[in-house]
Amino acid sequence: MFVVYALYSRTFDKIYIGFSSDIEERFKSHNELLKKGWTIKFRPWEIVYQEHHSTKADAMKREKELKTATGRNFIRSLINAKL
Repeated sequence: MFVVYALYSRTFDKIYIGFSSDIEERFKSHNELLKKGWTIKFRPWEIVYQEHHSTKADAMKREKELKTATGRNFIRSLINAKL
């Protein structure tokens, strides 16, 4: 099982989209464990969206879709509805 997820940094108003087979460990990496990379600059992160896929290929395809302007607008609309 693979999870496509969107993270939101409320402090910096940033979105990050990714996928993982272990969402709990990946989320912990984004917020605590990583020592380098883009996401460490915008901590803390919260999960604002996730969806499950049975194959890695499907998860990668959906991640790519969410990284388009249309996908990012969809994620932004979810964030704005929660604010």
